Amino acid sequence: MKSSLRPLNSFKKMRSGSGSIQAAFKTMTLVHRSCCVKMGCRRTDCLAAPLSRLFEKLGAVVGSRPVYFFVIPILLSAALSGGFVFLKDREDNDLERQFTPRKGPSKATRAFVREHFPHDPSMFSQDRLYDKGNFASLIAVSRDKSNVLASPAFEDITSLNDRILNLTVAGVGQGFRQLCARANGDCVPNIILDIVSSNGTDSARVSYPVHTLGSGRVFLGSVLGGVVTDANSSVTSARAVKLFYYLRDPEGPDDVSRLWLREFTELFTETCCEHIDVSYYTSRSRQEEIDSHTTDGFPLFLITYACAISLSVLSCLRRDNVRNKLWVAVFGVLSSGLAVVSSFGLLLYIGVPFVITVANSPFLILGISLNNMFIMISDWQHTSVKDPVPRRMAHTYKEAIMSITITALTDVLKFFIGVMSDFPSVQSFCLYTSTSIIFCYIYTITFFGAFLALNGRREASNRHWLTCIKIPTPDPDQYFGMYHICCVGGDYDENTGAENKNLAGNFFKDYHSPFLTKPWVKAAVILLYVGYLATSIYGCVQVQQGIELYDLAADNSHVTRFNRKHREYFSDFGPSVMVIVSEGFPYWDRTRRTQLQGCVDDLKGLRFVDGDVYTSWLDSYLSYGRENHLNLDDRDVFLSNLSPFFALFPVLKQDVNMSGGAVRASRFFIQTVDIANGSMELHMLNGLQAAAQACGAAPLQVYHHEFVFFDQYSVVVSSTVKNVGVITAVMLVVSLLLIPDPVCSLWVTYSISSVTAGVTGFMVLWDVSLDSISMIIFTVCIGFTVDFSAHVTYAFVSSSKSGPNDKAADALSTVGYPILQGASSTILGVSVLATSEFHIFRTFFKIFFLVMFIGMLHSLIFIPVFLTSFTCSSNKKENKDNTLKISKL
Repeated sequence: MKSSLRPLNSFKKMRSGSGSIQAAFKTMTLVHRSCCVKMGCRRTDCLAAPLSRLFEKLGAVVGSRPVYFFVIPILLSAALSGGFVFLKDREDNDLERQFTPRKGPSKATRAFVREHFPHDPSMFSQDRLYDKGNFASLIAVSRDKSNVLASPAFEDITSLNDRILNLTVAGVGQGFRQLCARANGDCVPNIILDIVSSNGTDSARVSYPVHTLGSGRVFLGSVLGGVVTDANSSVTSARAVKLFYYLRDPEGPDDVSRLWLREFTELFTETCCEHIDVSYYTSRSRQEEIDSHTTDGFPLFLITYACAISLSVLSCLRRDNVRNKLWVAVFGVLSSGLAVVSSFGLLLYIGVPFVITVANSPFLILGISLNNMFIMISDWQHTSVKDPVPRRMAHTYKEAIMSITITALTDVLKFFIGVMSDFPSVQSFCLYTSTSIIFCYIYTITFFGAFLALNGRREASNRHWLTCIKIPTPDPDQYFGMYHICCVGGDYDENTGAENKNLAGNFFKDYHSPFLTKPWVKAAVILLYVGYLATSIYGCVQVQQGIELYDLAADNSHVTRFNRKHREYFSDFGPSVMVIVSEGFPYWDRTRRTQLQGCVDDLKGLRFVDGDVYTSWLDSYLSYGRENHLNLDDRDVFLSNLSPFFALFPVLKQDVNMSGGAVRASRFFIQTVDIANGSMELHMLNGLQAAAQACGAAPLQVYHHEFVFFDQYSVVVSSTVKNVGVITAVMLVVSLLLIPDPVCSLWVTYSISSVTAGVTGFMVLWDVSLDSISMIIFTVCIGFTVDFSAHVTYAFVSSSKSGPNDKAADALSTVGYPILQGASSTILGVSVLATSEFHIFRTFFKIFFLVMFIGMLHSLIFIPVFLTSFTCSSNKKENKDNTLKISKL
């Protein structure tokens, strides 16, 4: 307390006497530093100090007995690799089970529909299916962009249709006519072909989107695309025609209908038509496509692995033939491979499902392993070359493993929390990744550390990096020319006793740090950061949600081609949506009926609903009552005449559930329009559900079988926010426990939020939507940003230098180049994914690149500036020096 009063007394004297303003300012600065020493910069190394000592002892043990720590991980990996025998059995890429929320509301609605409106196989209706059904489909587009309903394009379509109808399953003798879905005893036809054929070449006699056929009306919006109509809504031309071939429901895995679908797809292996371009699709195409490409990520991983080894070796090359770290880099990358093999093998043994999203995990583990490797190499190079290997390993583990532990602990906790996700695919991914990180951490300490010690023994004996033959130390007077280049080594810095730093390491110490700590540079960096943050926030408000399910297929897949044609020509009309009255309702009560009709009108009045295309058993029944002079406002009359009405209109009988002489549930159908992308699907789903919930007349539900996939939209944002929040909270707790400065711990935590905003904003600007796939990748990569900021901050706090600028220079000198090595090697390594034909891998590359690049900017530029500008030193030596200066003043 006395030391803090002295400067105050001095300040009073200067104020009353001849003291200058400058002296007063200096005094106030010292007062602030004094208070900072006494109050603000408390160390929180209650765990860091004992753990550092523990790692120091472990390093000495590994350095003394490296062979054991080197061989055991290899044997363990060999044993666990046997789990890959079960890979095919563990594959589970069921789209609905893996990529939709486990407790999605549409699944509950589907269960209600299945129970109350069971499918009638004798009266097939596409709109009334509670699932996608069993079908084949094709889209025919005229090659010369002419009217597809006119000759010769239409002739090709009818000819192709005849070929499909005559397809038979080899060895069984059953064709479409034996396997088709039926209504009124006949196969469900492609009515558009009958309509156009009956009108000859005069397509102007076809009305769009609703055509009157006999006494009924037919909706053509789902089968005609790129339509041009005249003032009377008659078709003048159409660019595309879609045909459906619905089959009966399969009775088992060996059902003949599955074999017929295979015959259907083989029909299009060659160009089938001269005047039309045909895209095809079946009810099994999407699932078969993703099943066939589950392990396609492994070849990409091998290429990435080879690139990572090459880049790591290049960055670890030294001109000194003894200090060369080439083999250290090779075995550092090999360590990540062993971690992936061990973790995947273990979980495959246990029986954990292997989902296609898990194929992204090895790329993440490779990045983590490279980062750990470069950090350990850097700390090894800071040890004295004259010390025995166990002592050098002890020092390396004390400095490096503590930092690696912080990042590994936060990553593991984050991914284990992700196991509680609503998406099973996320659960599998997080379980595989968290287990891989544990093995990566263990193998870094054991396998890689042991090889580092073995390499240290070679260096201690002054042996050549390639031949392991002892070579002389550098002597300019004795050795020169090629012999000096190839056969001499073992040089070191005689001032520090450590290895000579390479040019990149000296760059951070001699150029980058002094430049970054200049006052005007700090101001420029802060302005740059403000601009970065503003751009990120702008991108965040533009974020788009939605997933194109064909994104799970390859670019050149028939699934992708079909869906793109569908989006191009048939997006004017969306799905036909069920509006379900889920409880008993007095339909004969005119007042209540009017209220219910008002709710339906509200749904029909939505912007994305066509109010003129509407199917209602109740409206048809009321018209029937008027024609037959029935008083349907009477309960008994209403219920007793339903049976004769349904006898005349049997398809409408499927829309009413009657039990015990009462209507327990019923449904209507509305037609959506202008559903061109995933964002519109989200808007449609939210709008329909909000309008249904707002109905006070009766409990309403809305359903279409695609809504099961749309449910992810209501979960993906909240899940992403929750995951980022969990990551931030975990990082804060771990940082406070392991980083000896609470203010610096807060900066590490803040960097996560900052990088999250940047990645989200620039992700949107790079045309990446937020969906269940990008959510997985986004959450994974955001956790990776912890590594960079934690390494820099821990090095800053642990530095023995006195001032903040010196601490920053020391930290960047120690970890700056390893961070640059890890980030650049990983980015260049995963760049092979940018050329992938799969959306999943390209999305991974985009987000991973943004995370690595923005995280590197934070760790090498933003965080050092913030640490030197907005934190106070907690070093004891500096505290003592400041107190001494204040006392003298």
